[in-house]
Amino acid sequence: MQFSIKTGARTQMIDITDQVRDIVRQSGISNGLVHVFSMHTTGAVTINENADPAVPVDILSCINKVVPFDDNFTHMEGNSAAHIKVSLFGPSESVALENGNLVLGTWQSLFFCEFDGPRTRKINVTILGT
Repeated sequence: MQFSIKTGARTQMIDITDQVRDIVRQSGISNGLVHVFSMHTTGAVTINENADPAVPVDILSCINKVVPFDDNFTHMEGNSAAHIKVSLFGPSESVALENGNLVLGTWQSLFFCEFDGPRTRKINVTILGT
């Protein structure tokens, strides 16, 4: 199944855990593996803390320093930094599913990471039941 999200900034981390949980509920599958995949080359998926809203802000601040937007890239579209960031973060995450629940730590959430926004993005969720 897929869902769409609208991002509102050039770089942004959006908690998508609830959307993934909804898809899991709708599937009726209780145990297995949930694969969450960004269908874009300039948007990633990661797992990190969502208890403190400063964490995503700090992550974006740091990655923008490590891979600055303007660094004499040769890609004609001007978004090479976004492509590099996705390669560092990765386009997907897999999470165990037990008794209908995503197996995430106390402070963990799934995030879509926008690196070339704002845009409308598609996330694909595949559930493999056991």
